[in-house]
Amino acid sequence: MKLMVKSTALLAGAAFAFAAAGASWAQDAAPAAEPAQGTSEAATEVSADTIVATVNGEVITLGHLVVARYALPDQFQSLPDDVLFDALIDQLIQQTVLGQAMGEMTRRAQVQLDNERRSIVAAEHIGKVVSDAVTDDAIAAAYDAEYADAEPSQEWDASHILVETEEEAAALLEELEGGADFAELARTKSTGPSGPNGGALGWFGPGMMVKPFEDAVTGMAAGDVAGPIQTQFGWHVVKLNDARMKGAPALDEVRADIVSKLENDAVEQALAALLGAADVERADVSGIDPTVLSDPTILD
Repeated sequence: MKLMVKSTALLAGAAFAFAAAGASWAQDAAPAAEPAQGTSEAATEVSADTIVATVNGEVITLGHLVVARYALPDQFQSLPDDVLFDALIDQLIQQTVLGQAMGEMTRRAQVQLDNERRSIVAAEHIGKVVSDAVTDDAIAAAYDAEYADAEPSQEWDASHILVETEEEAAALLEELEGGADFAELARTKSTGPSGPNGGALGWFGPGMMVKPFEDAVTGMAAGDVAGPIQTQFGWHVVKLNDARMKGAPALDEVRADIVSKLENDAVEQALAALLGAADVERADVSGIDPTVLSDPTILD
């Protein structure tokens, strides 16, 4: 399997190396004469079925080129379309003559093709399911269901200094009363992960901190410092930076989360319905050693 993928990459690389060289040469060459003023080249009407090459009777269409273009490795994606166009035709011609020379498809190739077809068709159906489910109306309805009745909730923005003993915490309070900078003390004395950040914890709501900590900030005003406060993590000196009542977020703030949930729910529901209606028979695989998955010679 790896050999097949590597061979395809080598073939693509060869085709695009020639294309890149041609593009470089073209840039150095004299520019082509421009059409006379008032004249224009007639545009060719094209479709996915427009034939761009024929190899021993087997046609290659513009549709094949478009699909091949989006399947290119990353290093070729930035090449301009005028370079890619001829290079893709060359690549597909090369693949066609090689495939024709191979004759009957090997078991390995057939199995890979079967899996790729399953994957492509499944992705197409998932795209349709998601497109049908994620509409502006569905997003608005999901937002209303989640947040229409949301009550404003209290949030706090606090910093803390965490130390091992009550005595250390009390000593810190004395330093703060004497004018020491809270953030600097946190950076030099705190044993908690927020220490390097000056003890800043950011905004948090009810239930996000251990109860003794939350109880302390609940009774504080912005700018207050409290302590020593004991939790299972040690002893804290806490500074309340700010407090607010936070209501429902704006739709734009949570749109991505709503879309993700709608997509996941739609796919799960569609899959459950399809599996429920399908006649699936699992064979007894108890006698198969799972290590066979790592043996590609089974496909030879």
